[in-house]
Amino acid sequence: MAAKVEPFWMRKTLDQLDPQEWESLCDGCGLCCLQKLEDEEDNSVYYTRIACKLLDLNTCQCTDYPNRRTFVPDCIQLTPGKAEEFQWLPPTCGYRLVSEGKDLPLWHHLVCGDREAVHHERISQSGRMFAEGSVPEDDWEDHLIFRAG
Repeated sequence: MAAKVEPFWMRKTLDQLDPQEWESLCDGCGLCCLQKLEDEEDNSVYYTRIACKLLDLNTCQCTDYPNRRTFVPDCIQLTPGKAEEFQWLPPTCGYRLVSEGKDLPLWHHLVCGDREAVHHERISQSGRMFAEGSVPEDDWEDHLIFRAG
């Protein structure tokens, strides 16, 4: 009888992941690419339905991932060394979950094998976002969807 082998995200730390494993943790929800507002009083971060100009509003994928920082200089580069800063990521994010020592959810493509599950389960905002520039910045508060943390 063969011993059960834990999946890589349960047996490795973020620092031990190879580049392919690291990239595969992304569930494709696109939530990290939504514009966020910070409450100046308590530093809370709120997600809006306003998508980065490079985010495809249906697939929730960056339309120019390799060159994104050229077009969006403040795009945050997630790296294992910044795991302690992942608290702003949604609680469903694979990077955040693994950094907290938690398992991936059943709908995550690495668990279920279906990259569309994140959309079917309505974890992503696919089809429910607005393109950056289509909503004036002064109106972003009208499009808050959840608080990070």
